[in-house]
Amino acid sequence: MDPQSPRIVIDPDILNGKPAIRGTRVSVQTVMEFLSSGNSVEEILENYPSLTRDDILACLRFAADMMEHSFVVDPVNM
Repeated sequence: MDPQSPRIVIDPDILNGKPAIRGTRVSVQTVMEFLSSGNSVEEILENYPSLTRDDILACLRFAADMMEHSFVVDPVNM
C-alpha cells in the first residue's frame, strides 16, 4: 500500500483490521466485490453516499498494490 495514501486505513478496532476507507465502515473488499460484480462507480456512490470517486480509486490502487506481493499457499494435509 502507498504509505502516502490517507484514504485506506487498517485499524484493529475497525472491521476487525480489514482495510477500510478512512472515516467509514466500508471495507476495500466490499468495494472490490461490487466492482467485480459489474457495478459501476456511480452505482457504488449511490449506495454509499459517504464515499467519493477518489475513495473507490484508492480501493483499486490498494488492491493493485497488494498484487505486487508474492503469496505462497501451503496445501492442508488431510
